Amino acid sequence: MILIVEDELKLAELLADYLHASSYQTTLISNGLEVIPAFERYKPELILLDIMLPGKDGISLCHEIRAQSDVPIIMITARVDEIDRVLGLELGADDYICKPYSMSETVARVKAVLRRYRHLTNDIHKDGGLILEQSSLTATLDGKSLDLTAVEFQLLTILSNEPRRIFTRTQLMEKIYNDYRIVSERTIDSHIKKLRKKIAVCCDDKQLIHSVYGVGYRYECCD
Repeated sequence: MILIVEDELKLAELLADYLHASSYQTTLISNGLEVIPAFERYKPELILLDIMLPGKDGISLCHEIRAQSDVPIIMITARVDEIDRVLGLELGADDYICKPYSMSETVARVKAVLRRYRHLTNDIHKDGGLILEQSSLTATLDGKSLDLTAVEFQLLTILSNEPRRIFTRTQLMEKIYNDYRIVSERTIDSHIKKLRKKIAVCCDDKQLIHSVYGVGYRYECCD
């Protein structure tokens, strides 16, 4: 759902029509004082946020929202001063549109921002204090780096993506060594042992990877 924050009702309704034609649901807000309650209630995928609003201005609202969420925000304004653009983007806005604007271009901007945001969120896997970043192969637990090898990172990703599922050693070997090289089950055990040791060094009170006797391994969610 996209939250349209715009006090010009006809403009907001026209924009909503264009977004509906592209299969987006929308909610319209015209007063700045209603934005935070609406944001907390609807949890929108993206916010189109006008700067000049009654009740509370868009710059202040952008600051408040960004303090609690990384939801994509596209600022909309009739003021073309460079300082407004810079201020909006420094507060964490993802894009900027100046009035008068093309409806089709605005929809295209919405799609582009959502694509970038979804790509970034798909690249990052979070489970409590565990954060795995696929593009850089970096893993942190409670803010501390685990310093994993590529294979250890793959193992932790595979296991944590499906908590409580039991993976056999063979299944793990097939997922990691998909070039059909010949490895033994002891290879997986060795990697798991090293991975557990690194987790223990980082946070000795957390046991994320559990052995299932005679079968394989499972991951338990990180609290």
